Amino acid sequence: MVARTFSVAFEGIEARPVEVQCAIAPGLPSFTIVGLPDKAVTEARERVRAALAVMQIALPSKKLVINLSPADLPKIGSHFDLPIALAILAATGLIPAEKAEETLSLGELALDGSLVAVNGALPAALKAAELDCVLACPEACGSEAAWVGATPVYGAKNLAQLLRHFTGDRPLHEAHPGEITLPSHHRDLRDVKGQEKAKRAMEIAAAGGHHMFMVGTPGSGKSMLAARLPTILPPLSAQEALETSIIHSLAGLLDEGGISRARPFREPHHTASMAAIVGGGRGAQPGEISLAHNGVLFLDEFPEFPRPVLETLRQPIETGEVMVARANAHMRYPARFMLVAAANPCKCGYLPDPARACAKVPLCGEEYLGRISGPLMDRFDLRLEMPPVQFQDLDLPPSGDSSATVAARVAQARAIQTERYDGTAFRTNAQIEGQMLDDVASPDAEGREILTKAAEKLGLSARGYHRVLRVARTIADLAGEENVRRPHLAEALSYRVVSGVLN
Repeated sequence: MVARTFSVAFEGIEARPVEVQCAIAPGLPSFTIVGLPDKAVTEARERVRAALAVMQIALPSKKLVINLSPADLPKIGSHFDLPIALAILAATGLIPAEKAEETLSLGELALDGSLVAVNGALPAALKAAELDCVLACPEACGSEAAWVGATPVYGAKNLAQLLRHFTGDRPLHEAHPGEITLPSHHRDLRDVKGQEKAKRAMEIAAAGGHHMFMVGTPGSGKSMLAARLPTILPPLSAQEALETSIIHSLAGLLDEGGISRARPFREPHHTASMAAIVGGGRGAQPGEISLAHNGVLFLDEFPEFPRPVLETLRQPIETGEVMVARANAHMRYPARFMLVAAANPCKCGYLPDPARACAKVPLCGEEYLGRISGPLMDRFDLRLEMPPVQFQDLDLPPSGDSSATVAARVAQARAIQTERYDGTAFRTNAQIEGQMLDDVASPDAEGREILTKAAEKLGLSARGYHRVLRVARTIADLAGEENVRRPHLAEALSYRVVSGVLN
């Protein structure tokens, strides 16, 4: 007799269905797992054996074979423990075989039979709904998986509870979704003294999802300003929250099964490796750029990152996704994020100040910022130099609008874009291209004149030309105007073309 149940193997954010087959045949007693299992799956034999022994269930003294089909798909992770155990219970007749065939399960077994939480419950629940199966998982994963809402989810503390559930002795209650976490912030944009132009640039970046680069002397407020960007970003939409939560579920970052409506804000250290930023490692896990999907990736001390790491950002910035290719794995992850970078003007940080600059001026600045390639710099929509804040200004009362006021303007501009791009592949102005860009961001005659002159005089690349149009479209949205006009383009150009160290 061959008993069957189902589980999943993860390829990027996609959950591939895996049929877990158990056959018991005459022969010398053995327990074999086939179907390209990794070390964690192979070790499931001992965990399953011990968990069944706690329940006073002995494996049959025959040849026991577990096949994970399709056999050419690599099986990675300890979440196959539970489906292997259920397949054995069905093959031995301890649970109805038809119940096992209608179940997709995942979970790690402890030696005492308890179920340990695993990553990926949310995409597994989506696949279970697609296959018209119920989902069985550890109790700690139940509230996360229940967010799908399209299939029953049963979370159990241990294997014995699931055994009683399948036999009808003591059915489990369906799991309920976890709490929705709304954005909460203790910072405010008014905490930043001065830097009004930088605040305006950050508002534009938040409204249109644009990439932003800041350069300034130490203490000018770059990191402080970036840390307040989440306070003006709108909450994730339902679709965005689901996309982001699937990635975070695979990475084990969901907190107690709850889904957050706050946009991700990732700020890796400049010593991070390429695998940490782009993705990779065991099983080609998602990197920081994917964990920042629909949110912000803040790279402080931008030139200090290894140049190969920085160059890997170029393609995801354009395409909104990344392919992590390894010898034994090819995973595609979404990676549509806002890139916010900050840097000092030079190694010592005081290039604009003759009284404090080092003896290598101006070569030190050219060498330091020269670590950022031209093609990468060309992908920043907004570039600005932040002057140092005078200590006398620190005693002044807060200036400018609060985060709540700015967030309201940003939300209004985002709402305009949501309505405008409804039914298209675009969500924000930073993403538009092709005919859509011509349709919604085409300037009036005066605007086209100033843009043409600027492109000729300043040598704007085709990419730079289009990015100016996108920023101008966002500025017009913030002003509540339907058409892109000369003032909008003039302001957009002021952020694109700068003098001093960034020139």
